[in-house]
Amino acid sequence: MKLVTYRASVEGEARLGVIAGEFCVDVAALGAAFEVDLPNSMLGLIDAGRPGLETLAECLEECDGRFPLGAATALANVRLLAPIPRPRKNIFGIGLNYTEHVAESAATLDTNPDLPREPVVFSKPPTAVIGPNEPILHDRSMTQQLDWEVELAAIIGTRAHRVNRVDALSHVFGYSVMIDVSARDNRRAGQWIFSKGMDSYAPFGPCIVTADEIPDPQGLELWLTVNGVEKQRSNTSKMLFKVDELIADLSRGITLEPGDIIATGTPEGVGAGRVPQEWLWPGDVVVASVEGIGTIRHPVVDNTPAEA
Repeated sequence: MKLVTYRASVEGEARLGVIAGEFCVDVAALGAAFEVDLPNSMLGLIDAGRPGLETLAECLEECDGRFPLGAATALANVRLLAPIPRPRKNIFGIGLNYTEHVAESAATLDTNPDLPREPVVFSKPPTAVIGPNEPILHDRSMTQQLDWEVELAAIIGTRAHRVNRVDALSHVFGYSVMIDVSARDNRRAGQWIFSKGMDSYAPFGPCIVTADEIPDPQGLELWLTVNGVEKQRSNTSKMLFKVDELIADLSRGITLEPGDIIATGTPEGVGAGRVPQEWLWPGDVVVASVEGIGTIRHPVVDNTPAEA
């Protein structure tokens, strides 16, 4: 299933939806029509676990494309939000997780040229998240080196504490697309959170595809364009540390909880690695996509204070 958080009108409340063809079906309204309890938020559905997904699937099958009155809206007429508009805790970011990106980072960002022996982990705060078509904020008083990174995001569905690789993927609820926006000139004493964690630096969406539809996350094409020009294209098969390895490694010391998000790293082609280097500026449009999941589009807008 492709699950979304959406608004049916400008002033409408955020709702949980499931994509069915050209329609966005209101999950809670669908449940009410069948007299079963279904949640009205993505986190609520994640918390409901497998029984919640099974109940939703049964309702959709029963509909057979004929949805209860008022439960379905044309997808073209809804506004998609970030699938989880406000994560419960920081997003886990993974640095230097594609071989070629390790090389380009070492050449331009003074990172270690050797392949990491274990995952490089950083975080982004929940306030960094924005949904499809929302603007990436550019403050020229803060950065002159705003960069792009397309990534596969894995969303945790069940608590994971010291899990092994064999069981790791069973803890995944689903997958989405994330852009790891990075202010390269805001690394502070080698720390990345300010560089990567400012408001709007985690574009996320357009949906979460449930894990049953992506049994192997290590064979997905992913790509990114700026102003229609392709900058990144690769495949998740090229990850140094696969999704199951990342979950196993993180859960050794940090308990992963339902709704946690892991941004699994980016391939080569970032602006910092280009000759000459390229950066994002107001007026640019960034589009990122992962095979089987979808595409997100974000304009870059000026957010510089008037006094700067």
